[in-house]
Amino acid sequence: MPAAVPELERRRVATEKTLAKFRESAFDWRKRRTCAHLAKYQARMMGRKLPSVPDFRSPLGAKRALTGMGHDSMIALLDSHLERIAPAMMRLGDLAAVQGTEGMDSVMVSAGNGKLFGWREDAEQMVMLAVTLDEIDAAWRL
Repeated sequence: MPAAVPELERRRVATEKTLAKFRESAFDWRKRRTCAHLAKYQARMMGRKLPSVPDFRSPLGAKRALTGMGHDSMIALLDSHLERIAPAMMRLGDLAAVQGTEGMDSVMVSAGNGKLFGWREDAEQMVMLAVTLDEIDAAWRL
C-alpha cells in the first residue's frame, strides 16, 4: 500500500499546478481569467468543490452573478463554502481576500511566507504580492 502524500507536499503540488495554469495570463473578464476562476481552480486542485463560476464579462456582470447566487461579495460566497481562518493561520495553497478594485474583493492564493498570488486589474500578468496580515480581509482553509 503506497504511503500517503504529506500534507505540505499535496499543497505544494496543487498550488504549483494553479500557478502554472494562470501565471502567464493577464486578468481578463472575457477570457475567464478572474480571481473567481483562480479560486475555483485552486480549490479543485486541493480536492474541494466550489460552485461553478457563472459566465460574466464585466465587473457589473460579476456583481450580478454574485447576487444571483445569493451573495453580495466574494467573501460572502467563500464563507458559505469554506472554513474561514485567521490570516495568520494561512498555509501554502489557502485562499485570501484583499481589497480589489471596482468595489469588489480580490481573491488570491497563498504562496507561503506572507506572499499571495493573483491579479490586480491594472497588472499585465499575475502578480506575487508580499502582504502584511492587516492587508488581508479574509482567509479560508483549503
